[in-house]
Amino acid sequence: MVEPIRRAAVIGAGVMGAGIAAQFANAGVPVLLLDVKAAIAQAALDKLRQADPPAFMHRGAAKLVTAGAVDDQRDGLAACDWIVEAVVERTEVKRALYDTLAGVKRPGAVLSSNTSTIPLAVLQQDMPDVLAADFLISHFFNPPRYMRLLELVAGPRTRPEAVARIAAFADHRLGKTVIHAKDTPGFVANRIGVYWLQAAVTGAVDLGLTIEEADAVLGPPAGIPRTGVFGLLDLVGLDLMPPVIASLAGALPSSDPLHRVVRDLPLLRRLIETGHTGRKGKGGFYRRGAAGKEAVDLLSGDWRPVTAPRLDSLEQGRDLKALMSHPDKGGRYAWSVLGGTLAYAAALVPAISESVAAVDEAMRLGYNWRWGPFELLDRLGPSWFAARLRDTGQAVPPLLERVGSGRFYRLESGRAQQFGPGGYTDRTPPAGVLRLCDIKSLSQPVARNASAAVWDIGDGVLCLEFTSKMNAIDPDILALARQAIALKPTALIIHNEGENFSVGANIGLALFAANIGLWGEIERLVAEGQDTYRALREAPFPVVGAPSGMALGGGCEILLHCDAVQAHAETYMGLVETGVGAVPAWGGCKELLRRLQAAPALPRGPMPAVSKAFETIALATVAKSAFEAKELGFLAAGDGITMNRDRLLAEAKARALALAVDYHPPPPTTFHLPGPSGRVALMLAVDALRKSGKATPHDAVVAGHLATVLSGGDADVTEALTEDGVLALERAAFMALIRQPATLARIEAMLETGKPLRN
Repeated sequence: MVEPIRRAAVIGAGVMGAGIAAQFANAGVPVLLLDVKAAIAQAALDKLRQADPPAFMHRGAAKLVTAGAVDDQRDGLAACDWIVEAVVERTEVKRALYDTLAGVKRPGAVLSSNTSTIPLAVLQQDMPDVLAADFLISHFFNPPRYMRLLELVAGPRTRPEAVARIAAFADHRLGKTVIHAKDTPGFVANRIGVYWLQAAVTGAVDLGLTIEEADAVLGPPAGIPRTGVFGLLDLVGLDLMPPVIASLAGALPSSDPLHRVVRDLPLLRRLIETGHTGRKGKGGFYRRGAAGKEAVDLLSGDWRPVTAPRLDSLEQGRDLKALMSHPDKGGRYAWSVLGGTLAYAAALVPAISESVAAVDEAMRLGYNWRWGPFELLDRLGPSWFAARLRDTGQAVPPLLERVGSGRFYRLESGRAQQFGPGGYTDRTPPAGVLRLCDIKSLSQPVARNASAAVWDIGDGVLCLEFTSKMNAIDPDILALARQAIALKPTALIIHNEGENFSVGANIGLALFAANIGLWGEIERLVAEGQDTYRALREAPFPVVGAPSGMALGGGCEILLHCDAVQAHAETYMGLVETGVGAVPAWGGCKELLRRLQAAPALPRGPMPAVSKAFETIALATVAKSAFEAKELGFLAAGDGITMNRDRLLAEAKARALALAVDYHPPPPTTFHLPGPSGRVALMLAVDALRKSGKATPHDAVVAGHLATVLSGGDADVTEALTEDGVLALERAAFMALIRQPATLARIEAMLETGKPLRN
């Protein structure tokens, strides 16, 4: 059994070190955040508390961090199971610190460096064997809370038990996908990623592309975030790139292809010198000017308004092969940058890793690529790519030669396999990991329509997956949910592996119907959602939600109807309907009231739960983590939280099977709500906000309808109100609001801009 990590320390209170300490605290582990002076560490902790996006998953996490100075915390360091060094990237500074820690760290405790550029062999040079046995590299990615990748590098002197201990803790408690990298410069993600970024910048200059054109070419067609390369550099910080590139280039032999794309760029130096270091500075390659968003000209250095790219090659849409084959400068740029990067990645296996799957995982998680380099090669066709390299006079990497007309990933006799230096090998997920993508690669759905699918995940358990755009809930999803119920599985899990669980109901359908006066159709859809969600709650088997990312509006409501929720820690739940001038009408008001009535932290009586629900829904409050979702009542006290997203489905399935042993649907809930007097009390606060200018006129209208629902309409506190009664109030409020021009304006603005309209 792997020994747990009970206490930790991070030495170096810079942005990265502080973020690592915060993630230890998020995992519930007491952590020291240390620097040369306690004031430096305390200032870093103060910044963590104010960080946006938040570094802490909940308010209590910050209490687990103790700021201090290294020299004053020798006893504290001696009690730690893992000490992370995150000081400046200078070998002599790190080695001096290790000498100090050698007399402090207790035997068996792990010491690691967060370096991204210095080889392990260099750091372990002249290190005593007893310390080297506990030493490894743990390379986190920034920001540590949100970036799931962790690269571990161990050497021949490192104890395997130390590596296993850190890998297990990072996986289960820190929520990281651990990649075991070899001790080579840049390890895995940065070795490829730095080449890609540098090739993209120099390629755009050489081929005369604007940064808008470059970002469009190296964006969605290749599965790269819409920021593109220059937008990503602005996000990371322009000032961070030169030292990383210099360090990596200095560590690589002159024959490495990176040297062909590295050059001095006066424009980049000028931007950094003038404070244009990216989003953290005055702007970077992009900035906000007096006339709006501006972009820098790569040749002249002048600023100009952002313009839409116009390249014939972009007319190829998402056909990457057609884009890379196009003769215009966009096509030549795609081939130069992506072709070079894919060839570089193929040439680096097995030097940086034996596994192409590990390389792909590193690029997906470290650089937010949708597909890793070998997945992209399979999409293009490895034989086509190799032929193109030959046609353009470039060397074909040995691994690409060996795969020949095959693919890097394949199914063989029902087994998923990857191609590597030794040929094809089976791909088996780690114990306790169950991914829907793996199930989908090996089977066909039990049922499917345009917006959803149902999958058999074993042991009689089915999984309902949303597949619509942004996983917005529409009639097709509701229909397949009812079909899944009719199949009567042992248990049903509602889960998908999209970026977000669901952004809510498809409000575009409601707007379209309202614009042509189909009020009956809108009311039918509202009733259909209520009936479907209620059927999930009353099903003769357990229903477990397993969300990750945003679960908003109707996506939050479906989770509120589940018997249990096993949520990824990075789940952001909220009933946000007021932002589009509506109220939750698929049982969200009812279910939040039900949960808050049972919340032990709230006083008894009709008003506390009503007031809390009103505040939460009226302000469209969104939990910034699963822990905050518990505080708000979106998750129940007994709901589970999973730190590692790869383990979410397996833990949800285990929860579902446990519930199924002797399952009985929950009994109907009755409510004792305050009625008109409660509504008046709620509206007094709204009137005060409206008079002070903090609430708009339509905010007050929406709040009035919400107050009517939550207070029970004309109900009397002495009389029980059924679930049907609350649902009827939800429907009536929604139908009254959807007829109002101000609500339709909010919906239209949200669809066009993605931002709420304050009318």
